This record gives sequence, structure tokens and C-alpha cells, in this order.
Amino acid sequence: MQKIAIPHYAELELAHVVLDYNGTLASNGIVSEETRQTLSQLTRRYRVHVITADTFGTVQKELEAFDLEVIILSSSDHTKEKSQFIERLGAAQTAAMGNGNNDRLMLESAALSIALMGSEGCAVETMQAADILCGSIRDAMELLIYPKRLIATLRR
Repeated sequence: MQKIAIPHYAELELAHVVLDYNGTLASNGIVSEETRQTLSQLTRRYRVHVITADTFGTVQKELEAFDLEVIILSSSDHTKEKSQFIERLGAAQTAAMGNGNNDRLMLESAALSIALMGSEGCAVETMQAADILCGSIRDAMELLIYPKRLIATLRR
């Protein structure tokens, strides 16, 4: 568990990181080499979960080398399913990252939420639900790897 005290903002105790896949961790179903390197560092510090509809059918192959859990969405309401997953993990101990409309409730539920403005863009409501907006998944993951960056952004 990673303890992060953010002055006048929050005292976080994070154990889990939940990542949306397409548009967040991957682009067109593929995880870049740069993202792979950073993801490897993240999985050494946190229990990482990737939750996805697997639009391109690539998630299992792309992530087989990593020590993480892949969750393939199965309900007709992915927004609710993602949020319920955060609640089952323990929202108070979870950071979440996403970009799509179906990530909004997941980001609202998590103790720390990061929206991504990548090549797919970011749904406005999802961006508004986040604590932080990042331009790349690498930058977002590094906030958790190097928490002083997180503190510098969120302290009041």
C-alpha cells in the first residue's frame, strides 16, 4: 500500500490501480513500447487491473507479460460495471484512469482519478469527474510511480 499525503487535499492509501484499456492504456488495441516500460514499473508498486470491452480483441495478448489482472466487461452497462468493480476492490484504496464516457462513474468512485486526453480525446463528463487530467498514459502512471509529482499538482 502506497501512502500519499497531499497537503490540504487528501491522505491517500492506494493499493490498486484500475486502467481502462483502449484510449487510455492502448491505442487501436496496441500498447506502445514506452507505455510497456512504465506499466512494468507501476505493476511493481500496485495491484494493477485493466478493465475493458476489448474492442480490438488484443488485450490478453498485449498484456500477457505483465503481472496484472485483465477484466473483460460482460454486461450491457459498462459504465455501471466499471464503477461496481472499483467498489468491490475498495474505492478508498483505488486510483482509476480512463478517457471515455463509460469511465466517468469509475473515476467518480475512486479515491484518486486521472482522465487521459490522448489521441481518442476525453469525454467532457469524464474529464470533469477526474482529479487530474493528463496528456499521456505515461505521465499519468508516473504520477503514481513518483508521488511527489502528484502532491505538486493537487496540494492546496
